[in-house]
Amino acid sequence: MTHKRKLLMSWSSGKDSAWALHRLMQNPEYEVVGLFTTVNEAFDRVAMHGVRATLLQQQAEALGLPLEIIALPWPCTNEDYQQRMSAFIARAKARGIDCFGFGDLLLEDVKHYRESQLEGTGIEAVFPIWHTPTHELPHTMMERGLRAVITCLDPKKVPVEFAGRELTAELLAALPEGTDPCGENGEFHTFVFDGPMFRKPVAIETGEVVERDGFVFADVLPA
Repeated sequence: MTHKRKLLMSWSSGKDSAWALHRLMQNPEYEVVGLFTTVNEAFDRVAMHGVRATLLQQQAEALGLPLEIIALPWPCTNEDYQQRMSAFIARAKARGIDCFGFGDLLLEDVKHYRESQLEGTGIEAVFPIWHTPTHELPHTMMERGLRAVITCLDPKKVPVEFAGRELTAELLAALPEGTDPCGENGEFHTFVFDGPMFRKPVAIETGEVVERDGFVFADVLPA
C-alpha cells in the first residue's frame, strides 16, 4: 500500500479551484485533508471574488473539509503577504502536509510565483487542471453538475448585468467575443454552490450589486 500524499487545496470559492479539488479527490495519489483561503481582514471577504467568509465556511462544510483562513491586512504589502504565507506554510509542513493544490489554468507567472513560494519548503505545488482548454472546461464542469454564480466582473470586458447570474451554457454563449469562457484574463470570478465535489448544495441568494475600484461585485448571501 503506497502512502497517499497529504494535500491542502488553495480555495478561492470559485469554479476552477472547485474543479481542481474534484480532480484531486478522484486521484488515488493524494489525500485531500483541507482547504486554505486568504481573506481580507478589513472586509472579511475573499480578495477579488468578494465572497463573505461565512459562505466560505458553508462551502467547506458542504465539501466535508476543514478550512483554514489566512487573514491578510488591508492594504496588504508584499512583505505582509510573504510573512503570513510563510508562517502558514511552516505550520502546514509541521503537520505533515506534502502538497498544496491550485486551480490555475493558464497564467504562467502565477504558476511560477506559487512554485517559487514553496521552493525549499518540502511542500510541492500541484496543478491538476493546468492547460485544460478553457473553451471546453466550463461545459465539462456544468455537464457534471457544477453550479456557480458570477460574483465579480470587469465591466470593461463583460456586461454589468451578468453580475450575480448563474454560469450557464446560455450565459457563456452570450459573453462578448474574445472573452475567455473561464474568465482567465480577469473578465469574471465565480462562487460555486453545488457540484460533484459537494455533499450537499450551499443555499444562497444574490444581494446588491456594487461597483468598487473599477470592478462590479454581486454580494452572495446565505439563503
